[in-house]
Amino acid sequence: MTDARFPLRASRRSLLRFLLGSPLLLGARSVSGLEELMAEASDCAADAVERGELISTPAEALHVFDFRATAERALSPGHYAFLATGVDRELGLKANRAGFTRFGLRPRRLVDVRELDTSTEILGTKLSCPIALAPAGLQGAFHPEGELAVARAARRNDHLQILSTGSSASIEEVIAAREASVWFQLYTVGAWPVTRWQLKQAEAVGCPVVVLTVDLPGFGKQDRLRRFRGPGSPFRSTDNANCVSCHGSSMIPRLARAVRAVGVDPMELISDALTLDWDYLDRIRDATSMKLVVKGILTREDASLCLEHGVDGIIVSNHGARQMDNSLSTIEVLPEIVRAVGGRIPVMIDSGFRRGTDVFTALALGAAAVCVGRPYLWGLASFGQAGVEAVLTILRTELETAMRQMGTPGLDVIGAAHVQDRRPLPEPS
Repeated sequence: MTDARFPLRASRRSLLRFLLGSPLLLGARSVSGLEELMAEASDCAADAVERGELISTPAEALHVFDFRATAERALSPGHYAFLATGVDRELGLKANRAGFTRFGLRPRRLVDVRELDTSTEILGTKLSCPIALAPAGLQGAFHPEGELAVARAARRNDHLQILSTGSSASIEEVIAAREASVWFQLYTVGAWPVTRWQLKQAEAVGCPVVVLTVDLPGFGKQDRLRRFRGPGSPFRSTDNANCVSCHGSSMIPRLARAVRAVGVDPMELISDALTLDWDYLDRIRDATSMKLVVKGILTREDASLCLEHGVDGIIVSNHGARQMDNSLSTIEVLPEIVRAVGGRIPVMIDSGFRRGTDVFTALALGAAAVCVGRPYLWGLASFGQAGVEAVLTILRTELETAMRQMGTPGLDVIGAAHVQDRRPLPEPS
C-alpha cells in the first residue's frame, strides 16, 4: 500500500525494483551506471525502513516503524506532532537512535538455543519479558480507549505497565483493565500534602512501585511543535489545541479531589519540579511502603547519590529527548551508571528503543529491563489494543531472534562479553 501524500517516492521505488529485476537493464546501461542505480534503490529501501510503510492491519507490520507511518495517517497533524517532536534542534531524538551504532554485538556459536527463557523479576514484580511500557500521559489523544487499551494489551502479552500521573484514565480503571497491578509514575506538585495523598492512593490500590520522574524542571522548548501549531500554521485548528485541554486528564479531577481531601489552597498546586531535590526525595521515600524508582538519571554521580538516599531502582532516561536537547543518548551513559550502581539496585532504561537488538544491547550493558514509549503509542494510534499487542510481539520476537543469534538461551547469561564499544572512552581519573 502506498501513501497518497508521497506518490513519487513510492512509484520511484517500485520503478527501481522493476528495473533492477529486468534482464534488459544489463544491455542498456554500463556497469558503473548499474551500480549507481542499485545504490539509489538501496537508499530508497533504507528510507522506507526508517519511515515505515502504510499498513491496513497489524499483521502486515514488519517492524515498529510501520506503525509510525500508520499513526501519522491516523492522527490529526497536531496530535501526531505532539507525539513525534522533540525540543530545540531535536539533536536528542537523533542521538537516541544513533547511540546504538556505537556498540557492536559479539555472538557466541554452537549453543543450544531451542528453548529460550526471557523471564525476569524486578523489585518483586515478575516479568515474562524484560520489555516494559514506559509511562506516557494523555493517551486519550491517540486513541479513544487510551491507557485502557494499553492495559489490556499489557495483560494479553504479560508486560509491565508504568502508568503516568497524567493518565487519561484513572489508576483504578487501568488496574481493572490490566487485571494486575501497575507501577505508578509520579509528578510532584507544590503542596506536600497532595503529593503524600497521591502516594497513599497509589499504595491503597496495590501499586508495588512508585516511579519518581526527576528530569522535568520546567518544560523543554518545543520549537517545531510550537511553530507547527502557531497562528501562521496551515494546520492550526481546534483539532491541534493543547492536548491537556483537548482530551483532559484524570490527573485534574484527581488533584481536585486531593485538594478537598487535604484542605490545600488550590493556588499552591504549582509544579515544584524547580525545587525538587534529594531532601524531597527522602520525604517521598519515607512516606510510602512502595519501592521507589527514580526516572531520569543520566550520570554516574546521580546514580551514586541514588544509592546514598536509599532508592530501590533507577530508570536511565532523557524523557525521549522531549525536554532537553543534545544530551548523550541513554544507551551511551548506561555503562557508567551500571558501574556506579555495582549491582546493588536494578537499572532500567528507556528513550530511543526500536529494535530487539537495541533491547539486547541494553541487557548486555547491564540493564535489567527496557521501557518503550513511542512505539507502543504508534501502535495505539494505528489500531488500538491490537496495535499495541503487535508492537510488543514484534519487539519480543526480535529480542528472541537476537538471543538465538547471540547464543544466549536466557537473560541470566547475557553480559558484557556479548557487546563491544566501538569508541571506548577513557576511564575517569
